Amino acid sequence: MAAPARWSRCALLLLVALAASSCGWRLQGIERLPSAMSVTYVDAADRYSEFNRALRESLNAAGAQLVNDSSQARAIIRVRRDESGQRVLSVSARNRPEEYEVYYIVEYSVEGVSGELLEVQMLERKRDYSYDEAALLAKQREQAVLTQALARELAGLVLRRLAAL
Repeated sequence: MAAPARWSRCALLLLVALAASSCGWRLQGIERLPSAMSVTYVDAADRYSEFNRALRESLNAAGAQLVNDSSQARAIIRVRRDESGQRVLSVSARNRPEEYEVYYIVEYSVEGVSGELLEVQMLERKRDYSYDEAALLAKQREQAVLTQALARELAGLVLRRLAAL
C-alpha cells in the first residue's frame, strides 16, 4: 500500500516539474550574459553611487569581466542618469511630513563592438515610508536602506535586459 502511494507522489512531482520547465519557468538567480557582454566597461559619472556598485556586483556575479579602459571592452554600458532622492507624499494638519516616497531613476544604453546593442532605456523604482519625528535616526536609516534596495532592484532589471540581448 505504501509503495503505490510513494510512486504516485513521485509521478506527480515529476509531472509538476515537467510542466514547470516546459512553460519556461525557472528559479530566479544569477543571469548569464551573452558573449558580447563578456568584457564590459561601465561608463558612469558617479562611480560610487548605489546603482553603480550594485550593477558592478551583478555583472561580476554573472561572469562579466569589468575593465577600466573602454578600448579593451567588447561592450560599454553608459549610465546617462543615476538619480535618487525623496519627495513628501503627505503632510499632517500641522503641515509636518507624515509620509515620504524614495525614488531611484536610471537611464542607460549599451554599445558593442559593432554598434548600439541597446538604445537608451529609463528605469524608475519608488517606495514609500511613514515618517515620525520621534524616530528621526531610524527613519534616515530606513531611507538609506530603501535607496540601496531600489539600486539593487534596478541593477537586477538591467542585468536581465542584458542577458536577453
